[in-house]
Amino acid sequence: MREPLAIAVAQPPCTAFDVEANAAAHASAIRAANARVVVFPELSLTGYEFDAPPVSPDDPRLAPVVEACAETGALALAGAPVQGERGRLHIALLAVEGTGVTVAYRKQWVDVSETGRFAPGPAPAVLDVDGWRLGLAICKDTGVPQHQADTAALGMDVYVASILDFEKDAHVPVERAHRTAAAYGVHVAVAAFAGPTGQGYTRTAGRSGIWSREGEQLARSGPEPGAVARAVLA
Repeated sequence: MREPLAIAVAQPPCTAFDVEANAAAHASAIRAANARVVVFPELSLTGYEFDAPPVSPDDPRLAPVVEACAETGALALAGAPVQGERGRLHIALLAVEGTGVTVAYRKQWVDVSETGRFAPGPAPAVLDVDGWRLGLAICKDTGVPQHQADTAALGMDVYVASILDFEKDAHVPVERAHRTAAAYGVHVAVAAFAGPTGQGYTRTAGRSGIWSREGEQLARSGPEPGAVARAVLA
């Protein structure tokens, strides 16, 4: 029998291009969350800045996040651009633990506005955490039924997404969470960007949330940067 999973979705304040400052904000959120898994928004370590340099898993600026995970026993999923093949970049999720950092997933369904800078990732991905299988998604992925089907085919208990939405679209993640829960019988955890960022996102939605397999809202934050929502999944 696996233990219940404490999971949090965090929307830390983000300073454009400043990985060092953003890593410190991530570390603070991890310590405050009191959770085994802490999920952060799309490109949370750089902001949604298309000309931000890629972040390597061995970047020393990530040390505060690694240290916070070591202290709390957490796995953090943080958003960053990463280097791909032939010089192309990917929008990615970094898996941060107390022992180091790896690239966990590269966004597959890249938005048309992103294609000049970012390449699609190669495949869906699932992380196993204490017997819980976390299916990983980044923003537009969540609106593509094929992505959910392909990820579910790997076996997942929670659909975990890092997103960025305009304030006017705050209802969209809720609708998608309900559809995913109903279609696959999984929990859904969505970390949404809060505060202004690049590419015209002066008013973002925030309102990160966690939903049960039945589509019941278990936890939800407000629109403000710095908020963390937490739930225990059983």
